[in-house]
Amino acid sequence: MQLHDTTSTLRLGTPLGRARAAIILLHGRGSAAEEIAGLSSVFTAPGLAFLAPNATHHTWYPNRFLAPLPQNEPWLGSALAVIDQLVNEVRAAGIPFDHIGLAGFSQGACLALDYAARNPRRYGFVAGLSGALIGPLDTPRPPIDLQGTPVLLGCAERDAHIPLDHVEASVRTLTAAKAAVTRQIYPGSAHTVFPPEIAWLASQFQVERPS
Repeated sequence: MQLHDTTSTLRLGTPLGRARAAIILLHGRGSAAEEIAGLSSVFTAPGLAFLAPNATHHTWYPNRFLAPLPQNEPWLGSALAVIDQLVNEVRAAGIPFDHIGLAGFSQGACLALDYAARNPRRYGFVAGLSGALIGPLDTPRPPIDLQGTPVLLGCAERDAHIPLDHVEASVRTLTAAKAAVTRQIYPGSAHTVFPPEIAWLASQFQVERPS
């Protein structure tokens, strides 16, 4: 099977060459770029470019996110490389890191969070919608500095796909990494994007940040 690449990335909003900020949107397992791209409508700030890549066969990595890391390779590494290629494309267009947002749902949420943890810097924001850092709870996490990056971790308390203890561990890890973490835990078991998450996303990039 073919590993992931950026050739089928869906591009919306302001073209990169004229955009002031860019948001990379990552879909979940069994989904596609066209579905996660619907989140672009919640951002009302002007001058935003949106890039939504497609996973091969609609799956970024084969096993659950909490499996030992080697069990999801080489697909996980390829998925992270896709994000890196898009980030580099955005940077080549002259957009600084702190004007780059990463947002994903479910499997895509796990990817967004893990990419930021593996490539720590000041991003515009990182949103994990029903997701957590990839790997078992005892996965080694070296000290990192996210330099105040706004990070959203939202999930239902009884989500069958995302155990709450993994979300809470991710909150602790990313807070220790100096991210500005917003924790939103919702009652019930729905595996979905919740209205408070939409409100959080809509508040991003409303005011210019210094580069």
